[in-house]
Amino acid sequence: MADPLQDVGEDKTLLLLDDDEPFLKRLAKAMEKRGFEVETAGSVAAGKAIATARPPAYAVCDLRLEDGNGLDVVEVLREKRPNCRIVVLTGYGAIATAVAAVKIGATDYLSKPADATDITNALLANGDELPPPPENPMSADRVRWEHIQRVYELCDRNVSETARRLNMHRRTLQRILAKRSPR
Repeated sequence: MADPLQDVGEDKTLLLLDDDEPFLKRLAKAMEKRGFEVETAGSVAAGKAIATARPPAYAVCDLRLEDGNGLDVVEVLREKRPNCRIVVLTGYGAIATAVAAVKIGATDYLSKPADATDITNALLANGDELPPPPENPMSADRVRWEHIQRVYELCDRNVSETARRLNMHRRTLQRILAKRSPR
């Protein structure tokens, strides 16, 4: 299989899409220090506009944005620049959606909070070679919480159905869903 980076060549253009402005600014600075030519967008509309007008060689897209879903931008990037290397960032309970992102063309996905080193490693990983494991992987509690969130989303946010499928008491599930995600 051909190395996807050979098509990219010296092009270091990078689109960062996230509606968390402080995070976006910090990440943009860190990625510029790593040699990328960064362009930022804080909404799906702005991300689509950049992807259409100036499709970048690399992209980092958040899934949940105030005006929609980052997957819409991933689809535009795939259409406009098929060899674009895309990393999807996912916040709470969106691993299932991140897997869907990989299916429609994202190169990899990382859960937040991801640091610039993890993102760079994921963007620059060669073909089938996996990036090195993250310095701070998810805890077992976090993995359990992600699984519960995934089943909850697949059950269309129906607490009773989710509890039945997880063989869990409904009230226990409600308490888990009401809490913030573990680190």
